Amino acid sequence: MSVGRLPVYLSKTLQMNELRNISVIGLGLLGGSIALAARQRLPGTRVIGYSHRASTRAKARSLGIGTEIANDLAMAVRDANLVIVATPIFTFEDYFEQVSRLAPEGCIVTDVGSTKVLPHRWAVSQLDKRLHYVGSHPVAGSEQRGVEFARDDLFYQACCVLTVTPKTSRSAVKPLRAFWSALGCSIRVMDPAEHDRIFANISHLPHVLAAGLVNASDGDDMKFAGNGFLDSTRIASGPSTIWTDVLLANSRNIAGGIDRVIAELSKLQAAIKSGKRPKIEQLLEAARKKRASLVNYKIKRKELLS
Repeated sequence: MSVGRLPVYLSKTLQMNELRNISVIGLGLLGGSIALAARQRLPGTRVIGYSHRASTRAKARSLGIGTEIANDLAMAVRDANLVIVATPIFTFEDYFEQVSRLAPEGCIVTDVGSTKVLPHRWAVSQLDKRLHYVGSHPVAGSEQRGVEFARDDLFYQACCVLTVTPKTSRSAVKPLRAFWSALGCSIRVMDPAEHDRIFANISHLPHVLAAGLVNASDGDDMKFAGNGFLDSTRIASGPSTIWTDVLLANSRNIAGGIDRVIAELSKLQAAIKSGKRPKIEQLLEAARKKRASLVNYKIKRKELLS
Protein backbone atom coordinates (compact mmCIF):
# COMPACT_ATOMS: atom_id res chain seq x y z
CA MET A 1 0.00 0.00 0.00
CA SER A 2 1.34 3.41 -0.97
CA VAL A 3 0.18 6.53 0.82
CA GLY A 4 0.86 10.18 0.11
CA ARG A 5 3.19 9.75 -2.87
CA LEU A 6 1.06 11.73 -5.28
CA PRO A 7 -0.31 15.27 -5.17
CA VAL A 8 -3.80 15.91 -3.89
CA TYR A 9 -6.24 16.64 -6.72
CA LEU A 10 -8.99 19.18 -6.04
CA SER A 11 -11.86 19.25 -8.48
CA LYS A 12 -14.22 22.21 -8.84
CA THR A 13 -16.61 19.95 -10.73
CA LEU A 14 -16.74 17.53 -7.82
CA GLN A 15 -17.36 20.41 -5.42
CA MET A 16 -20.10 21.83 -7.63
CA ASN A 17 -21.86 18.49 -7.89
CA GLU A 18 -21.42 17.76 -4.17
CA LEU A 19 -20.03 14.23 -4.40
CA ARG A 20 -19.37 14.31 -0.69
CA ASN A 21 -20.43 10.76 0.15
CA ILE A 22 -18.79 8.04 -1.92
CA SER A 23 -19.50 4.36 -1.29
CA VAL A 24 -17.31 1.53 -2.55
CA ILE A 25 -18.88 -1.93 -2.57
CA GLY A 26 -16.22 -4.65 -2.68
CA LEU A 27 -12.81 -4.14 -1.10
CA GLY A 28 -10.41 -6.19 -3.18
CA LEU A 29 -7.42 -4.69 -4.97
CA LEU A 30 -9.52 -2.33 -7.13
CA GLY A 31 -12.18 -1.39 -4.59
CA GLY A 32 -9.64 -0.96 -1.82
CA SER A 33 -7.43 1.19 -4.05
CA ILE A 34 -10.38 3.37 -5.07
CA ALA A 35 -11.37 3.96 -1.44
CA LEU A 36 -7.78 4.62 -0.39
CA ALA A 37 -7.10 6.95 -3.33
CA ALA A 38 -10.37 8.86 -2.88
CA ARG A 39 -9.58 9.39 0.78
CA GLN A 40 -6.12 10.70 -0.09
CA ARG A 41 -7.06 12.78 -3.14
CA LEU A 42 -10.40 14.26 -2.06
CA PRO A 43 -10.08 15.88 1.37
CA GLY A 44 -13.41 16.42 3.04
CA THR A 45 -15.10 13.62 1.10
CA ARG A 46 -16.64 10.80 3.11
CA VAL A 47 -15.48 7.48 1.62
CA ILE A 48 -17.39 4.47 2.92
CA GLY A 49 -16.21 0.95 2.12
CA TYR A 50 -18.22 -2.24 2.33
CA SER A 51 -17.45 -5.93 1.93
CA HIS A 52 -19.76 -8.83 2.65
CA ARG A 53 -16.83 -10.56 4.38
CA ALA A 54 -16.24 -9.54 8.01
CA SER A 55 -12.55 -10.49 7.70
CA THR A 56 -12.11 -8.12 4.76
CA ARG A 57 -13.86 -5.32 6.63
CA ALA A 58 -11.50 -5.84 9.56
CA LYS A 59 -8.43 -5.70 7.28
CA ALA A 60 -9.76 -2.57 5.58
CA ARG A 61 -10.21 -0.81 8.92
CA SER A 62 -6.70 -1.72 10.03
CA LEU A 63 -5.24 -0.40 6.74
CA GLY A 64 -7.15 2.88 6.83
CA ILE A 65 -9.08 2.11 3.65
CA GLY A 66 -11.69 4.85 3.31
CA THR A 67 -12.88 7.13 6.08
CA GLU A 68 -15.11 4.39 7.45
CA ILE A 69 -16.09 0.78 6.81
CA ALA A 70 -19.79 -0.11 7.01
CA ASN A 71 -20.99 -3.40 8.45
CA ASP A 72 -23.96 -3.69 6.10
CA LEU A 73 -24.91 -2.48 2.64
CA ALA A 74 -27.74 -0.24 3.82
CA MET A 75 -25.36 1.74 6.04
CA ALA A 76 -22.83 1.96 3.21
CA VAL A 77 -25.12 3.53 0.60
CA ARG A 78 -27.92 5.33 2.46
CA ASP A 79 -26.31 8.78 2.08
CA ALA A 80 -24.27 8.09 -1.06
CA ASN A 81 -23.91 10.55 -3.92
CA LEU A 82 -21.80 7.97 -5.78
CA VAL A 83 -21.83 4.18 -5.42
CA ILE A 84 -18.98 2.21 -7.02
CA VAL A 85 -19.51 -1.54 -7.36
CA ALA A 86 -16.13 -3.30 -7.33
CA THR A 87 -17.19 -6.92 -6.96
CA PRO A 88 -17.06 -9.85 -9.45
CA ILE A 89 -19.06 -9.13 -12.61
CA PHE A 90 -21.83 -11.67 -12.07
CA THR A 91 -22.69 -10.14 -8.68
CA PHE A 92 -23.50 -6.76 -10.25
CA GLU A 93 -27.12 -7.53 -11.04
CA ASP A 94 -27.91 -8.39 -7.43
CA TYR A 95 -26.04 -5.38 -6.06
CA PHE A 96 -27.80 -3.08 -8.52
CA GLU A 97 -31.14 -4.38 -7.27
CA GLN A 98 -30.16 -3.81 -3.63
CA VAL A 99 -28.64 -0.38 -4.24
CA SER A 100 -31.80 0.63 -6.12
CA ARG A 101 -33.80 0.10 -2.92
CA LEU A 102 -31.27 1.60 -0.52
CA ALA A 103 -29.55 4.58 -2.20
CA PRO A 104 -31.02 8.10 -2.16
CA GLU A 105 -32.55 9.82 -5.17
CA GLY A 106 -30.04 11.26 -7.64
CA CYS A 107 -27.26 8.89 -6.62
CA ILE A 108 -24.82 7.96 -9.40
CA VAL A 109 -24.07 4.24 -9.68
CA THR A 110 -21.06 2.85 -11.50
CA ASP A 111 -18.95 -0.31 -11.55
CA VAL A 112 -15.35 -1.18 -12.38
CA GLY A 113 -15.93 -4.33 -14.43
CA SER A 114 -13.82 -4.94 -17.52
CA THR A 115 -16.88 -5.84 -19.60
CA LYS A 116 -19.74 -3.39 -20.04
CA VAL A 117 -22.62 -4.68 -22.19
CA LEU A 118 -24.04 -6.88 -19.43
CA PRO A 119 -23.70 -4.28 -16.64
CA HIS A 120 -25.60 -1.75 -18.77
CA ARG A 121 -28.31 -4.34 -19.37
CA TRP A 122 -28.55 -5.12 -15.65
CA ALA A 123 -28.62 -1.44 -14.75
CA VAL A 124 -31.63 -0.92 -17.03
CA SER A 125 -33.50 -3.86 -15.50
CA GLN A 126 -32.58 -3.35 -11.83
CA LEU A 127 -31.89 0.31 -11.10
CA ASP A 128 -34.73 2.68 -10.32
CA LYS A 129 -35.04 5.65 -12.66
CA ARG A 130 -34.30 8.00 -9.77
CA LEU A 131 -30.68 6.70 -9.86
CA HIS A 132 -28.16 7.32 -12.65
CA TYR A 133 -25.91 4.58 -14.05
CA VAL A 134 -22.67 5.16 -15.97
CA GLY A 135 -20.20 2.36 -16.64
CA SER A 136 -16.56 2.74 -15.55
CA HIS A 137 -13.49 0.70 -16.43
CA PRO A 138 -10.27 1.95 -14.84
CA VAL A 139 -7.56 0.17 -16.84
CA ALA A 140 -5.36 -0.61 -13.86
CA GLY A 141 -4.61 -3.49 -11.56
CA SER A 142 -2.36 -6.51 -11.26
CA GLU A 143 -2.50 -10.27 -10.85
CA GLN A 144 -2.73 -9.73 -7.09
CA ARG A 145 -6.00 -9.66 -5.21
CA GLY A 146 -7.11 -8.59 -1.77
CA VAL A 147 -7.42 -5.33 0.14
CA GLU A 148 -3.92 -5.74 1.56
CA PHE A 149 -2.55 -4.96 -1.94
CA ALA A 150 -4.53 -1.69 -2.27
CA ARG A 151 -2.49 1.33 -3.43
CA ASP A 152 -3.45 4.98 -3.51
CA ASP A 153 -1.43 5.47 -6.74
CA LEU A 154 -2.93 2.56 -8.68
CA PHE A 155 -4.87 4.86 -11.02
CA TYR A 156 -2.19 7.49 -11.55
CA GLN A 157 -1.70 8.00 -15.32
CA ALA A 158 -4.09 5.11 -16.03
CA CYS A 159 -6.89 5.33 -18.58
CA CYS A 160 -10.46 5.09 -17.33
CA VAL A 161 -13.14 4.32 -19.91
CA LEU A 162 -16.65 5.57 -19.18
CA THR A 163 -19.39 3.78 -21.09
CA VAL A 164 -22.65 5.46 -22.04
CA THR A 165 -25.75 4.82 -24.12
CA PRO A 166 -28.30 7.29 -25.54
CA LYS A 167 -30.27 6.86 -22.29
CA THR A 168 -27.34 7.70 -20.01
CA SER A 169 -27.78 10.88 -17.97
CA ARG A 170 -25.16 13.34 -19.20
CA SER A 171 -25.45 15.18 -15.89
CA ALA A 172 -24.07 12.04 -14.23
CA VAL A 173 -21.16 11.66 -16.66
CA LYS A 174 -19.58 15.01 -15.78
CA PRO A 175 -19.06 14.42 -12.03
CA LEU A 176 -17.97 10.83 -12.64
CA ARG A 177 -15.39 12.02 -15.15
CA ALA A 178 -14.17 14.52 -12.55
CA PHE A 179 -13.97 11.80 -9.90
CA TRP A 180 -11.73 9.51 -11.97
CA SER A 181 -9.64 12.48 -13.07
CA ALA A 182 -9.13 13.35 -9.43
CA LEU A 183 -7.71 9.86 -8.87
CA GLY A 184 -5.18 10.50 -11.66
CA CYS A 185 -6.89 8.92 -14.68
CA SER A 186 -7.20 10.12 -18.25
CA ILE A 187 -10.77 9.64 -19.47
CA ARG A 188 -12.27 8.12 -22.62
CA VAL A 189 -16.00 7.79 -23.27
CA MET A 190 -17.48 5.13 -25.54
CA ASP A 191 -20.41 2.84 -26.23
CA PRO A 192 -20.45 -0.38 -24.10
CA ALA A 193 -20.43 -2.66 -27.17
CA GLU A 194 -17.39 -0.86 -28.59
CA HIS A 195 -15.70 -1.17 -25.21
CA ASP A 196 -16.24 -4.93 -25.06
CA ARG A 197 -14.95 -5.42 -28.59
CA ILE A 198 -11.77 -3.45 -27.91
CA PHE A 199 -10.98 -4.94 -24.52
CA ALA A 200 -11.63 -8.49 -25.69
CA ASN A 201 -8.58 -8.04 -27.92
CA ILE A 202 -6.24 -5.99 -25.75
CA SER A 203 -7.07 -7.28 -22.26
CA HIS A 204 -9.11 -10.47 -22.19
CA LEU A 205 -7.43 -12.32 -25.07
CA PRO A 206 -3.90 -11.85 -23.65
CA HIS A 207 -5.03 -13.61 -20.47
CA VAL A 208 -6.38 -16.51 -22.51
CA LEU A 209 -3.13 -16.78 -24.46
CA ALA A 210 -1.00 -16.62 -21.30
CA ALA A 211 -3.07 -19.37 -19.71
CA GLY A 212 -2.83 -21.45 -22.90
CA LEU A 213 0.95 -21.08 -23.03
CA VAL A 214 1.34 -22.16 -19.40
CA ASN A 215 -1.03 -25.11 -19.82
CA ALA A 216 0.82 -26.19 -22.98
CA SER A 217 4.16 -26.20 -21.15
CA ASP A 218 5.69 -28.98 -19.08
CA GLY A 219 6.00 -28.14 -15.38
CA ASP A 220 9.58 -29.37 -15.13
CA ASP A 221 10.58 -27.59 -18.34
CA MET A 222 9.20 -24.32 -16.99
CA LYS A 223 11.76 -24.40 -14.17
CA PHE A 224 14.35 -23.32 -16.74
CA ALA A 225 12.24 -20.32 -17.80
CA GLY A 226 13.79 -16.87 -17.95
CA ASN A 227 12.21 -13.44 -17.80
CA GLY A 228 10.75 -13.75 -21.31
CA PHE A 229 8.51 -16.64 -20.32
CA LEU A 230 7.69 -15.09 -16.94
CA ASP A 231 6.83 -11.71 -18.49
CA SER A 232 4.70 -13.33 -21.19
CA THR A 233 2.70 -15.40 -18.71
CA ARG A 234 2.47 -13.05 -15.71
CA ILE A 235 -1.22 -12.34 -16.19
CA ALA A 236 -2.01 -16.06 -16.05
CA SER A 237 -1.52 -15.62 -12.28
CA GLY A 238 -4.79 -13.67 -12.09
CA PRO A 239 -7.61 -15.18 -9.97
CA SER A 240 -9.38 -17.88 -11.97
CA THR A 241 -12.85 -17.09 -10.58
CA ILE A 242 -12.63 -13.42 -11.58
CA TRP A 243 -11.31 -14.25 -15.05
CA THR A 244 -13.92 -16.94 -15.66
CA ASP A 245 -16.57 -14.24 -15.09
CA VAL A 246 -14.82 -11.92 -17.55
CA LEU A 247 -14.53 -14.58 -20.28
CA LEU A 248 -18.18 -15.59 -19.94
CA ALA A 249 -19.40 -11.98 -19.86
CA ASN A 250 -17.62 -11.17 -23.14
CA SER A 251 -17.65 -14.62 -24.71
CA ARG A 252 -18.47 -13.80 -28.34
CA ASN A 253 -15.77 -11.15 -28.72
CA ILE A 254 -13.15 -13.28 -26.98
CA ALA A 255 -14.00 -16.39 -29.02
CA GLY A 256 -13.61 -14.33 -32.19
CA GLY A 257 -10.23 -13.08 -30.97
CA ILE A 258 -9.07 -16.64 -30.32
CA ASP A 259 -10.02 -17.53 -33.91
CA ARG A 260 -7.90 -14.66 -35.23
CA VAL A 261 -4.88 -15.68 -33.15
CA ILE A 262 -5.24 -19.29 -34.30
CA ALA A 263 -5.23 -18.04 -37.89
CA GLU A 264 -2.01 -16.07 -37.29
CA LEU A 265 -0.35 -18.99 -35.52
CA SER A 266 -1.37 -21.25 -38.39
CA LYS A 267 0.38 -18.94 -40.87
CA LEU A 268 3.56 -19.03 -38.80
CA GLN A 269 3.25 -22.78 -38.26
CA ALA A 270 2.94 -23.41 -42.00
CA ALA A 271 5.95 -21.22 -42.77
CA ILE A 272 8.06 -22.97 -40.12
CA LYS A 273 7.08 -26.45 -41.29
CA SER A 274 7.90 -25.64 -44.90
CA GLY A 275 11.13 -23.85 -44.01
CA LYS A 276 10.09 -20.59 -45.67
CA ARG A 277 12.55 -18.16 -44.11
CA PRO A 278 11.25 -15.01 -45.92
CA LYS A 279 7.67 -15.71 -44.76
CA ILE A 280 8.78 -16.29 -41.17
CA GLU A 281 10.77 -13.06 -41.20
CA GLN A 282 7.83 -11.19 -42.75
CA LEU A 283 5.42 -12.32 -40.03
CA LEU A 284 7.85 -11.62 -37.17
CA GLU A 285 8.85 -8.24 -38.59
CA ALA A 286 5.21 -7.20 -39.00
CA ALA A 287 4.63 -7.97 -35.33
CA ARG A 288 7.82 -6.18 -34.27
CA LYS A 289 6.90 -2.99 -36.17
CA LYS A 290 3.32 -3.04 -34.90
CA ARG A 291 4.43 -3.34 -31.29
CA ALA A 292 7.16 -0.69 -31.72
CA SER A 293 4.51 1.72 -33.01
CA LEU A 294 2.37 0.99 -29.94
CA VAL A 295 5.28 1.56 -27.55
CA ASN A 296 6.12 4.89 -29.22
CA TYR A 297 2.48 5.98 -28.96
CA LYS A 298 2.39 5.11 -25.25
CA ILE A 299 5.66 6.97 -24.60
CA LYS A 300 4.39 10.09 -26.37
CA ARG A 301 1.23 10.02 -24.25
CA LYS A 302 3.39 9.52 -21.14
CA GLU A 303 1.62 6.25 -20.42
CA LEU A 304 4.95 4.40 -20.58
CA LEU A 305 8.46 5.30 -19.54
CA SER A 306 11.04 5.41 -22.34
